[in-house]
Amino acid sequence: MSTGIVRVRTSATPARVHRALTSADELRVWLAEHADVDLEQGVYEFWGRYTPGVERGRHKLLDATSSSVRFTWLWRDIEYTVELGVEERDGETLIYASQSPYPEWGAAIEDEGGAGVVHTFWSLSLANLVEHVEGRSVFALCDFVAQEQRIDVDIAATPAAIIHALTDEEVFARYFGARCSIEPHVGGRWAMGSLEDEPNPAKVVALDENRFALEFQDGMVADWQLKGSEGRTRLTFVQSGFDVTDPPYGSWMGWLSGFAEMRRMLELPSWRPMWHSYEAPGLPDGVLTFE
Repeated sequence: MSTGIVRVRTSATPARVHRALTSADELRVWLAEHADVDLEQGVYEFWGRYTPGVERGRHKLLDATSSSVRFTWLWRDIEYTVELGVEERDGETLIYASQSPYPEWGAAIEDEGGAGVVHTFWSLSLANLVEHVEGRSVFALCDFVAQEQRIDVDIAATPAAIIHALTDEEVFARYFGARCSIEPHVGGRWAMGSLEDEPNPAKVVALDENRFALEFQDGMVADWQLKGSEGRTRLTFVQSGFDVTDPPYGSWMGWLSGFAEMRRMLELPSWRPMWHSYEAPGLPDGVLTFE
């Protein structure tokens, strides 16, 4: 059975992370709208608008230790086994999410049968968890009920710094954890990975000091709008042009997890990428840039 694993690093202690993993009150901050946890009684559930599947009753606790919880999760008629845990490795505190079965990389990119959600839900969740245990506000939760995909977030950086982070290939690769190729002008091409390997790249449709927007071949648009004041910026990020009866949650969460790290890069003086490692079946060599 295939397994996927996401690992992130944090400055928080293992004890602090474990508390966030096993407290219903804390789960309701970084993971889900609703949560119920009683490890002694075998209860570990989360549900609501920020959870794929939304309804309660999809989780069953398998076991819990001083460093992890393991449970099953029924979604789209597939029973997944998930383990959330914390470990110390090479002097670092690492948080991990392991899930099986795990879709092939190619299926996730095409979001076949919700495969993209399986790939990106835990990346976004762990990014929010790192922010939470380090005493910062979570970046964003994906709303699986809303038909609109829009977030507004304040970042302690100028619009120019954010535009640079969005359009400089080397900077993007450091915080996003994946390569992109861009021709940074209106009408230029953009691709995750390389333009040579992408036959249908997106097109830059807006690029100035306060806005950056991409239009993809299927008509979807990713739009970053910036309003700066006194060294801070309100970032409004909108994804549009999709079938509202089947929103692309997988790609949306992929963007959000990357921009959670962009905010950290721009705000933390001693920033180091939180992304530690990622394992997925069929992952091509050289796509990711984790340090």
